[in-house]
Amino acid sequence: MDRPLLPLRSALVFLLAALSGVAAGGLSWVAGEGAARGVLAGLAVAGLATAFFDRLIMPGFGETCGKAHDRG
Repeated sequence: MDRPLLPLRSALVFLLAALSGVAAGGLSWVAGEGAARGVLAGLAVAGLATAFFDRLIMPGFGETCGKAHDRG
């Protein structure tokens, strides 16, 4: 297998989203909301952060983002 499982950009987006979710869940739990609400907060933040970091990090050279930018 010569190529990686995920492109570097996708791996970075998922890593940042996971770190954001863990941080939000941990802070929620420390604030006294309980473990269940901490997990729910972490999952919600991770889902939203995936879309945020996907838009924030520009595609590399030769990659497209899947959106039609020019309408001819």
